[in-house]
Amino acid sequence: MQKAPTLGRSLSLALEQLVPLLRSLSAGSVSPTAYAVLGQLERSGEVRLSELAHAAAVTQPAMTQLVNRMEAERLVIRKRSGQDRRGVLVALADHGRAVLSARRERRVALLDELAGRLAAEDRAAIAAALPALGRLIEHVQNEGKQRS
Repeated sequence: MQKAPTLGRSLSLALEQLVPLLRSLSAGSVSPTAYAVLGQLERSGEVRLSELAHAAAVTQPAMTQLVNRMEAERLVIRKRSGQDRRGVLVALADHGRAVLSARRERRVALLDELAGRLAAEDRAAIAAALPALGRLIEHVQNEGKQRS
């Protein structure tokens, strides 16, 4: 028996199809998890490795391995914490910022092309939904901060 559509169910189904599609069409040489780390560093600045692991829902050893690879690729840099000399912070390197920017530009171009194939009414409906989606994202991010 199929469940009745709700906004949450419809949004979930759309995102389950859209997110992997965008990832595959705008993929580069960096893994999706590495891109997520780059994005978090761009938004948050310098972050402890343990915070990166928590945000990506991976173990600290797995994040350490990923950061090691990213550092070798000049995507991130490690810094000693000013507050705790034993602590290590991870920061976005210039090359990482460039890689992230290039991926975004590929994604923007792709979305502009795809949106251009839609009727004007569909483009207007998507544009009208963007502020509400932004507020939803902000709500989820704030809730996540409260749980941490």
